[in-house]
Amino acid sequence: MANLNSTHMGVHLRNPIIVGANNMNLNIDNLKRMEDAGAAAIVYKSLFEEQIHLENLELAERLTEYNERNSEMVTTHPDIFPESEYPMEHLRNLEKTKKALSVPLFASLNAVYDASWGEYSKKIEETGDDGLELNFYTVPEKFDAESSSIEERQVNILKQVKSAVKIPVSVKLSPFYTNLLKLITDLDNAGADGFVLFNRLFQPDIDIHTEQLNFPYNLSNVEDNRLALRFAGLLYGNVRGSVCANTGIFTGKDVIKMLLAGANCVQVVSTLYLNQIEVITSMLTEIEKWMTARDYKNINEFRGKLSRKNAADQQTYNRAQYLDFVMTTTEIFKKYKVIR
Repeated sequence: MANLNSTHMGVHLRNPIIVGANNMNLNIDNLKRMEDAGAAAIVYKSLFEEQIHLENLELAERLTEYNERNSEMVTTHPDIFPESEYPMEHLRNLEKTKKALSVPLFASLNAVYDASWGEYSKKIEETGDDGLELNFYTVPEKFDAESSSIEERQVNILKQVKSAVKIPVSVKLSPFYTNLLKLITDLDNAGADGFVLFNRLFQPDIDIHTEQLNFPYNLSNVEDNRLALRFAGLLYGNVRGSVCANTGIFTGKDVIKMLLAGANCVQVVSTLYLNQIEVITSMLTEIEKWMTARDYKNINEFRGKLSRKNAADQQTYNRAQYLDFVMTTTEIFKKYKVIR
């Protein structure tokens, strides 16, 4: 039988499939199903500091809704200071979930203020989780913000968190940086134990009938994994931290591709929504059959085989491939049955 063992952030995994952060992970029955289906680890739904502030603001507005209702009434809620229950409930659920599972549980955090990252990281560590995923992203909103200042801030946040906790820490990144390889190198040097590629951000849409903005929830597509595959292949052999591919992983075949490129593991979410939690079992079976057919005893025998470091044709990872793509237009016609 093929050995599917792998690692993430230095934590041992029984196989390379991790369930990424999502709403299903809030239900303990779903988590047990994931574990029984073969998930090697689970990332609990992110703790968002932004949500804490929004809840505090909403509570404050409710408490002051009838302030000065008449000349003799200053407040209907004297000496009440609003404070969201959300972070404490989240931490309690984290601790409860950790005790209920036998596979590693990783927490996820996205804070707003620099000081909050270290503060919440320490609280998360106290729940007994096996590792922490820092959910890094920056929404473009300031025209005068220097890219270097954004990246330096995130490197400093990582350093702050690493000095605050003893559990391993990974960073989940979006692809929207000036030079992502340089940022990952800086984070690697700052002590990142792993990299999750890539953060799938919600993008706004416009309803032309109501003429309003909305934020539709879109699951990933299979071909979305190509960017993560490229960077897994680029990073293999060049960083100390583990690499976890996060987008567009639907089948065992997708997992095998990422491993061949150089990833240590993957995170899955969309396929669980579309194909049920038990799809993890069939993915693992597919990986094992593929390895057995090629006489691979363990993942390390082929991991990174097709990375830039080891690939026979390294031009695949360079811009030159664009020329090949343009020159093979007939293949596009065949694949999509384009009418000429």
